[in-house]
Amino acid sequence: MALTRDFKETVLARIQADPRYGDALLNEGIECMLAGDVDTGKAILRDYIKATLGFAKLGAETGASPKSLMRMFSAGGNPQARNLFAVIGHLQTQSGVTLHVTAHRNARKRQSHTLP
Repeated sequence: MALTRDFKETVLARIQADPRYGDALLNEGIECMLAGDVDTGKAILRDYIKATLGFAKLGAETGASPKSLMRMFSAGGNPQARNLFAVIGHLQTQSGVTLHVTAHRNARKRQSHTLP
């Protein structure tokens, strides 16, 4: 489902009014990707990029084509890890936010099997 223009303008206004919201959006987009929900992560990062520096400026600052970046974060886009990490690194620098990955072991119930 496509987002309405009103929603996109709301995200832009919220980020401009509260930079911490933008930081949270950046964090959430990357967390979604790390959790395996790449499509949601790309959508969140796409909105974040549009609301902050924009694809034209991001392209100029990273040396990538703005159209290529837009495709990369589109619903059908399949970014290469090198390009994705370059963009994420730049977004961290641009925003002043440093993200860290922390490993957590999921507590899974161990199934006990008894031999007959």
